[in-house]
Amino acid sequence: MHSPTGPAARAAARLLDLLAGGGAAEEFGRVVDGVRADGVSGEELAFVAGMTEVALGVHRTLGQHRRREAELEALFDTAGDLAALRDLDSVLRAIVRRARKLLHSDVAYLTLHDPAAGDTYMRVTDGSTSAAFQQLRLAMGDGLGGLVAQTARPYASADYRTDTRFRHVPAIDKGVAEEGLRGILGVPLALGNRVIGVLFAADRAPRGFAPEAIALLASLADHAAIAIDSARRLEETRAALAELDAANRTARAQSAAISRAAETHDRLTDLVLRGGTVGHLVRDVAGILGGALVVHGADGQELARVGEGGVAPDPAAVAVARRDGRAVAVADGVWVCAVLAGPELLGGMALTGRPVLDDADRRLFERAGLVTALLLLMGRSVAEAEDRVRGELLDDLITFQPGRPRSPHGEGDRDGHRGGAGLVLRARRVGVDLGRPHAVLVLHCAPEGRARLAAEAARRARSLGGLAGPHGGRVVLVVPCGAPGPLAASLAEEWGRAVGGPVTVGSAGPADGPERLPAVHAEAVRCLEALLALGRGGQGAALPDLGFAGVLLGDGADVGGYVRRVLGPVLDYDAARGTELVRTLETYYAQGASLSRAKEALHVHVNTVVQRLERVALLLGADWNAPARALENQLALRLHRLLALP
Repeated sequence: MHSPTGPAARAAARLLDLLAGGGAAEEFGRVVDGVRADGVSGEELAFVAGMTEVALGVHRTLGQHRRREAELEALFDTAGDLAALRDLDSVLRAIVRRARKLLHSDVAYLTLHDPAAGDTYMRVTDGSTSAAFQQLRLAMGDGLGGLVAQTARPYASADYRTDTRFRHVPAIDKGVAEEGLRGILGVPLALGNRVIGVLFAADRAPRGFAPEAIALLASLADHAAIAIDSARRLEETRAALAELDAANRTARAQSAAISRAAETHDRLTDLVLRGGTVGHLVRDVAGILGGALVVHGADGQELARVGEGGVAPDPAAVAVARRDGRAVAVADGVWVCAVLAGPELLGGMALTGRPVLDDADRRLFERAGLVTALLLLMGRSVAEAEDRVRGELLDDLITFQPGRPRSPHGEGDRDGHRGGAGLVLRARRVGVDLGRPHAVLVLHCAPEGRARLAAEAARRARSLGGLAGPHGGRVVLVVPCGAPGPLAASLAEEWGRAVGGPVTVGSAGPADGPERLPAVHAEAVRCLEALLALGRGGQGAALPDLGFAGVLLGDGADVGGYVRRVLGPVLDYDAARGTELVRTLETYYAQGASLSRAKEALHVHVNTVVQRLERVALLLGADWNAPARALENQLALRLHRLLALP
């Protein structure tokens, strides 16, 4: 036979490519079909057919090698995973899960030997749906599993229901039938000559298990038996260590109680003397008592928390503790203590994770409540003085007028520069750096939520190095910020949840120096009033976020910026590609949003207008022609034309 040429040579090359690329078996047959369709000679067709048979044989061999390699790799991975597990339940679940995956079976399950009863019981299943099946017990010799446990040999049944090789027991057959199992393979879990259980893989349809599958499951069972034995021994060791540890704890209990009392007295005394906070106290007490500790104020606001799993003090339990003057136990190992200053309730404390408190620890917990009350009273006095100073400073900043006499709180004289310098100095004393750009946010909510809103704003101001306080019936926040709009939006959402009602936030800025803050405050007020007028209560924004309304209300309106915000993508598209999307959009609106009249004015086909407007929709968003957006677009187009005039 001469060497093939033409289609036959190309077919041979295609077969090699399929082998190299791991092509499907069907693709090999299509090579012969292709050559036959080319009308080659019988000799060349026979050559290609022979080559195809050889290639298919190589393909099958490679597939078998790949499958075996994957099975071995999975087996090695399983051995590593099982070796890493230390908990017996985790080991057993990992075994059946991997068995089901390796054998591609519907169900995998594992029974363990019960020495006391002399049988095996279902321990773990994966893929099972029948409760009766999951509770089966198999006596030695009963069913397929009982025979495996008795003989320590693997057994497989292509269809267990009709297989007469096994001793069928009604209870077992009922469970197997309820689970719908047909093909079943079981292999022993053995340690030496001792069988500790049986590992199964099963399908809900008849299935013959190849020797390779039986060997694979048996190999997994060998690894699993060792892992089970190791986990059991580890659990026994842990139990012994736990018993030893309990004995040691009992022996150390008396000594620890004495040293803890002395340590607590010293630590709490030192904490008060060095001006510690409630957070420091909670950390120290939680460390001594060994639990999670949470402190709430009288208004329910969380003041401090230490430890995982802590719960808030229950108001009813706090009331009982206040009445009795003692810490009280509630459900789930939680202890509650009232924080009292004479008859005044300042808050409550909850200790979690201590089901039992001896007398010494209970007295310590109650003493922590007394120290907490002392710290809260001291903090209240300091906060009241500081809030008064910060509130006066805030008022002076947002009403500052250079060249006019300062308020009684101010510093400097009638000279505006010196007055501004005095404000900068006063701000520095309370930790506010007016040398940084500051934004002004004006907050509005219902009267009943204003006190809570003012408290939230004061906390946020301290955390950001700013100022907050009431002014003109609203709450004003001055903080370092370069983008007030997003901050206003996030605060409106966050504080709306905290207050329990809509919070509207108007913002402006940033302002460089105190001289600009009054104007920025006025703009923030206008923004707030615009939000309320536009029906956007409960939202936060800056004037530029309000579209053309912001342009009309803002000082020194940024018309070009407004045009860019509305039409920027379309302008950029035209500039980059020399298209006429802007002109098309103008004409479309000028012609009353009529496609037919727009195409006449533009002297183009109507499909061209449609395509251009579809491009506009992609650039501006699907709602580009909604009434509100259309108004914005038309205003921006007119302003754009005005800006282009010489």
